[in-house]
Amino acid sequence: MTGGEAGIAGLFASAFTSATLLPGSSEAVLLGLAAAGVAPTALLVAVASFGNVLGSCVNWLMGRSGARFIGKRWFPASPRQLDRASRWYARYGRWSLLASWVPVIGDPITVVAGVLREPFWRFVLIVGLAKTGRYLALALGFMALA
Repeated sequence: MTGGEAGIAGLFASAFTSATLLPGSSEAVLLGLAAAGVAPTALLVAVASFGNVLGSCVNWLMGRSGARFIGKRWFPASPRQLDRASRWYARYGRWSLLASWVPVIGDPITVVAGVLREPFWRFVLIVGLAKTGRYLALALGFMALA
């Protein structure tokens, strides 16, 4: 595996874990790889987006099938976070998934979407738009400053 391939794999892993219960800093990895010129920026944005959306799909699946585990230490959102996300979801409906990229509330919203049985195709579409938009904005901002 070349350094570029390893960097891209690391970006995918970081983006995936950033959307699940594990901590990650995919934005820093994306910008670091872009600065190093490891791969075309469009490829880096696509890899980060795919990994992050896939991680959110894990949250949706945990919410859909694992609601009985809410409150467990390893569950991706605390009861308090889920309560806040549930209120947010009740107020804005499926469009609250556009905030899935926001730190602290984004991941619980994706879990709540599963608990409330948001259709998977709609979930992926909205979350994909939100998360790809975030990485695209970061990359464009970086390119404008570089």
